[in-house]
Amino acid sequence: MQTSKRIDDVLPIISHAYSAPAEPSDVKIESFVGFVKVPVGLAGPLRVRDSLNTNDEFFAPLATVEPTLVASCSRGCKAFNKCGGIQFSILGEGMSRAPVFSFASPAEAITFSKNIRGLKGQFATDAEKTSRYARLQNLTPHIIGSNVHVKFDYLCGDAVGQNMVTIATQRACDLFLESDAARELGVRGFVIEGEMSSDKKASWGNVKEPRGMQVMAWGELSNAVCEEVLKCRAERLYEVWTWMREGQIRNGQFGSNVNTANVVAAMFVACGQDAGSVAESAWSHLTADYDRETERLKLSLFFPSLPVGVVGGGTGYEAQKASLKLLKCDEPGTKHRLAGLVAAFALALDISTSAALSSGTFTQSHERLARGKGVAQSRL
Repeated sequence: MQTSKRIDDVLPIISHAYSAPAEPSDVKIESFVGFVKVPVGLAGPLRVRDSLNTNDEFFAPLATVEPTLVASCSRGCKAFNKCGGIQFSILGEGMSRAPVFSFASPAEAITFSKNIRGLKGQFATDAEKTSRYARLQNLTPHIIGSNVHVKFDYLCGDAVGQNMVTIATQRACDLFLESDAARELGVRGFVIEGEMSSDKKASWGNVKEPRGMQVMAWGELSNAVCEEVLKCRAERLYEVWTWMREGQIRNGQFGSNVNTANVVAAMFVACGQDAGSVAESAWSHLTADYDRETERLKLSLFFPSLPVGVVGGGTGYEAQKASLKLLKCDEPGTKHRLAGLVAAFALALDISTSAALSSGTFTQSHERLARGKGVAQSRL
């Protein structure tokens, strides 16, 4: 009878990844065997100004295997720098967990839903005992048949907070289930997640309300800079972006951007964020407005849900800590800055990619950088 394979049997296959754990006390995964190397390039510099005490030039570490990404993002940064840089603002924040409570009938579910507001105080007290940072902000009930899905929204300090809100919500619901109020309201039981928090999934729910940071970045480009750096007129750039937006509508695209997920994924990996949360960040909205008198192009990029943190999770590994330090996001109180910088560099990439499509150089750049030699030495 054939026996099951052991981890030691397959290690030679991934010998390139295996290493003696240099950070054994910090590695928090099961069956740890080593680290997989991902190339990291520095995009920028990008001037980010007048935003949450952020007024400086930044380089973004992009962990990616895609040629052209770093060069294109850097070109977008160069264009914005010549026109004053990019600004950002945090518009909202939240991290959610959505348990589902079961009842014998819709009538009892409705009664429970109507009583949610009065239960918030006790839920908050019990949830917040599990963490120094979790703060329950809202409880939103959704009645589905004989069940009520309750969305718990928290603030989580400098952490992303997925685990924090899970533990907090579990404790609050466990204690509630033991209470007289739960018995009087006919609660039969609960499950910690009923799939209304869209954890690591794209959804319209995460467009309407933030799961993570809600952030907008914006800037302007003159026609002279568009011609010099982006190799196309500002009006042409606006025209082609309009065509792309029309195509996105016809295709039913989720969000309206060119390729912002490239920067989100690359910065998430480099900075120790949860790569699975790229799914929640997939929706972003690029807008453009062209002034025909001044020949200036005004651009903004909106992320409704960008789950980032500067403590916890993968932020403790040495390489990721260095990336956060590069972005000046390694100190308490810098989570908002990290979200703003991700959005700012994503805007820089989107405008550069749009310009490559507008000028007809998109394919050539991929042929040159993806197939050429000496790519790692390429600089703008």
